[in-house]
Amino acid sequence: MHRYSTTTAAAATTSVNGFYTLLKQGLDDLFRSFHAHNFMSIHFLQHVLSSLQSFHSQLILVVQKLHLPVGEKWLDEYMDESARLWEVCHVIKSGITNMENYYSTAITIATTLENHHFLNHQISRQFYPDITKFVMMSCHGKLVLRMINGCQRERVGLEEENRGLIRTRIQPLMINFDKNVLMESKFNGFNGFRGVLFALRNMNSLLLLILLNGLVYCSPVTSFSSSSCHGNNTSELGETVFGSGFMVSASRLQEKLMENEDGQNGVLLYEFWNARSAIEELKTELERIRGTGMELDTSERVEKLKSCFIGLQCGVENMIVQLDDFFDEIVEARKQLLDLCTHG
Repeated sequence: MHRYSTTTAAAATTSVNGFYTLLKQGLDDLFRSFHAHNFMSIHFLQHVLSSLQSFHSQLILVVQKLHLPVGEKWLDEYMDESARLWEVCHVIKSGITNMENYYSTAITIATTLENHHFLNHQISRQFYPDITKFVMMSCHGKLVLRMINGCQRERVGLEEENRGLIRTRIQPLMINFDKNVLMESKFNGFNGFRGVLFALRNMNSLLLLILLNGLVYCSPVTSFSSSSCHGNNTSELGETVFGSGFMVSASRLQEKLMENEDGQNGVLLYEFWNARSAIEELKTELERIRGTGMELDTSERVEKLKSCFIGLQCGVENMIVQLDDFFDEIVEARKQLLDLCTHG
């Protein structure tokens, strides 16, 4: 997975101002990526996570050039933020791991139908040893309907579990994107490090909210409208904050996401909703012919169902790999900065 763009990477420097420029370019890239489709695809969310990784790794490079005093509070402040990153990303990983039973069940349904253009009692024996339970079926699709209902219960269960993750593990962290930031002298502390860390923390909050809403659960706790502060005109932001326009870019992205959210709850991932629609369409078709004695040619709908859920599976697996890479990067960064303090 490439970091958000080669142009952005080339522009990155180890200076404080270079870091703010990096944030702006990365956020502008994300805005263009989202604006092109106006929905949270797995590709967009991987881009978000890549940006999170890049911002964090660039901070470490900046710190190494600032010659910060050994044993001062700046290290504690970084450790607090990296611990928050670690915790939230583990919640994200837990949330998407909860999807595994859902897409596995749906792929089983698709494979069953792919091998048999219509269901019969032979398949009933294969999946249910107690054949007497199904001998009186008037519609061969009844077994598939049972399987679909089980798959839909998996979806409801994972959404309920993910909502619990937000309530119990995310809500106490108070992840808020603050768009009303004024220039304060305290941001110049530690040769500008405090301003850099504040900027990173605020951008992390925005990007983590995107990932939580897309992959775990969108609720009032994480919604873009309720988790941000209001008041300043975004056109006035950025020029007064650290001499950079990155807050304008961040606010523009946040407002675009807020428009798209439109009061929705649940997992906002496009592939998740697409897969959900595919299985609901199949269920509707099976219920339509139920009791008619008709045999259903499922080839077209099965192809769509399988494509949607395999796409969801691949996206989830890739995201888990990317998150694991990020965990390794956080561990290594914490070690580097501890070593920097130890050796002066």
